[in-house]
Amino acid sequence: MTARSGSPGGAPTNSIGFPTGSADSLTGSAGSPGDDDRPPPVRPAYAPQTWREIGYLLLNLPYVLMGFVYAVCTTALGAALSVTVIGVPLLVLGLAGARGLGRAERARARALLGVRIDEPSPLNGRKRGHRPQGLLNRLWTGLKDPVAWRTVLFSFMRLPWGAVTFAVTLVGLLVFWPVLPYVARALANADRAMVRGLLSPSDELERRIAELESDRGVVVDTAAADLRRIERDLHDGAQARLVALAMGLGLAKEKLLEDPEAAAGMVDEAHGEVKLALQELRDLARGIHPAVLTDRGLDAALSAVASRCTVPVVVNVDLPERPAEAIEGIAYFTVSELLQNVSKHSAARAASVDVWRTDDRLLIQVRDDGRGGARPAGGTGMAGLAERLGAVDGLFVCDSPPGGPTVVTAELPWRRRPGA
Repeated sequence: MTARSGSPGGAPTNSIGFPTGSADSLTGSAGSPGDDDRPPPVRPAYAPQTWREIGYLLLNLPYVLMGFVYAVCTTALGAALSVTVIGVPLLVLGLAGARGLGRAERARARALLGVRIDEPSPLNGRKRGHRPQGLLNRLWTGLKDPVAWRTVLFSFMRLPWGAVTFAVTLVGLLVFWPVLPYVARALANADRAMVRGLLSPSDELERRIAELESDRGVVVDTAAADLRRIERDLHDGAQARLVALAMGLGLAKEKLLEDPEAAAGMVDEAHGEVKLALQELRDLARGIHPAVLTDRGLDAALSAVASRCTVPVVVNVDLPERPAEAIEGIAYFTVSELLQNVSKHSAARAASVDVWRTDDRLLIQVRDDGRGGARPAGGTGMAGLAERLGAVDGLFVCDSPPGGPTVVTAELPWRRRPGA
């Protein structure tokens, strides 16, 4: 009996019993031998991040040896010579160099471990724009530098750990390489914790320092801008009118005997110029600090601002006492700017201003029923308000969906008025 090679339907089959037509349809080729048995693409054994972690662990030993030798030599030599004149300066120089070691370690961790750590703030004597310190102050500042001392501690602690991680990683590459990625990840996580714990700045303190430096810059820039605005308003407004007034009175004096009627007309014009100059000076003084705010407080001052708004405004001020003059002034100008935005941009029919105190915060809320869509970055002056409030630890929140209503909330620290 002869055995036939073929499929149940009579189709030809290959040597392992599969129809040749099915192989062709799956591969889309002519069905050459071995096409359906080709292996998957060749890929590296470890992911790129694993190789970076392995490289970091292998570099631990040379880095920690260099750091340990540097820390031992500088601290020991500085301590031994501290009884002499050069001991303390030498120790301060060593600590300054330790800062450089810490910077290099953070860069290595950033490049190989992906650890994002902010650089510490520079010493006080090196800050831009800071008044230069004397020699003793600079030495004392460098001697008590916490960032440098934490780097020295990091260098001491890392010597045994660097030797262990180097040995384990090297042996793993040669012996137990299938599980090395898991071991390298565990060791690298321990390194990440050490770097974050000892080489990162104090998060809260550094954040606060950065905020204060930024706020100081905002205050200085704002004060300079206000001075330029006052100078410009005086030069282009009241000063120009007063110059014209002086010239007009001089001409009137010359014509007083020759043409009394013309002189009288010129005096009338000068009188009108005096009134306009006085009005401009009053407006300028109100822009610097309104008299009603000084004399009667926020309630009366905000009511006066609301009366000049083109939209009906309801003012409700509920304060047990008057805050400090600086906080009161910031609150006044904040509401004034927001009501100007309501008049110019909101197309509202009504608005309200509420001012009250909660614990140690002064809260301001300005609401209108306009078209909404207001944004701090929209060119309505809100970005400047947010910066000014932030300069005194205040907050600025704008909720203005399209179609309205718009609710702007400002928060200021409460400071008691001296003598209250």
